[in-house]
Amino acid sequence: MDLHLIFDRAASVMTVVSFVTFMGIVLWAWARSNQPQFAQAAQLPFADGED
Repeated sequence: MDLHLIFDRAASVMTVVSFVTFMGIVLWAWARSNQPQFAQAAQLPFADGED
């Protein structure tokens, strides 16, 4: 098997894996079940530090 062909296939596989990973992160970030946690984290810069 030609080494050039192996690298071409590996690059294609890594592109697909990277895209699937990116889409998974996007779906996780936009999931409604995560909204309360993100809303709480968004308020952290405004916290006094005294609880």
